[in-house]
Amino acid sequence: MSGVLSVVATPIGNLEDLSPRAARTLARADIIACEDTRVTRVLLQRAVPDRGHAKLLAVHARNERARVPELVRAVASGARVALVTDAGMPGLSDPGHHVIEACAEAGLRVEVIPGPSAVPAALVASGLPTARFVFDGFLPRTASARRRRIEALAREERTLVVFEAPHRLVESLQALADGLGPRRAAVARELTKIHEEVVRGTLPELAGRFSDSGARGEVTIVIEGSAAPEKTSSDAAGLAAEVAAEMSAGTGKRESIAAVAARNEVPKKIVYQAVLDNAPAEEG
Repeated sequence: MSGVLSVVATPIGNLEDLSPRAARTLARADIIACEDTRVTRVLLQRAVPDRGHAKLLAVHARNERARVPELVRAVASGARVALVTDAGMPGLSDPGHHVIEACAEAGLRVEVIPGPSAVPAALVASGLPTARFVFDGFLPRTASARRRRIEALAREERTLVVFEAPHRLVESLQALADGLGPRRAAVARELTKIHEEVVRGTLPELAGRFSDSGARGEVTIVIEGSAAPEKTSSDAAGLAAEVAAEMSAGTGKRESIAAVAARNEVPKKIVYQAVLDNAPAEEG
């Protein structure tokens, strides 16, 4: 009988955020694969009063691939393995992905115990649109790689969420301001902790703010997405031509407009107006 790999989210600052289900999973585990055994041992002592006698196994960025076979064998043999990192959800800019992937590919049971994560917490606290967003992990450390990443994200219309180390925050905010302009943004730090802070403003304003005061603790940056490009007259002509092509294939005018609007992700009224603006002039 195979066991289970339980991917357990752990507190990002406030130990009271460890759910009863997460505590129960850790208490019943045979093995706890953890990013840092010292950090996890403190968590168990403070937040899991009925902890069992699980083996703590260090699984971090440098040795995760080497640990994969051992953990897969353990789950396959019936062990209850809990996977945790120092804070947040394993696999999200933290170790864990390779273990999860290997267990899934082996057909073993993988369950997720949801819980604290800086990504949704910072996103919601930022006040920026939350319906569509993209998480892009940590920005690159070197200036050239960071610039290329920002250039790649410049046209992204969804709200952006990235992590950054406090000692690189100012240079990253300046690079973001240079590459993305005066977009609205928020810097969230020390989330769920006593000194939690969410600072909102434009990217240039935030770069200036933190160049004066600096930052400590874990940092999440949330950035407004790019504005959707406005349709130009040439775009309008293209839309009208697409409608004409649809109609020449036998589709009705209303249906053609709807199809072109959906394909180009623009409102139907924009396509309708394009058709009117590009209609052949009537001869007098």
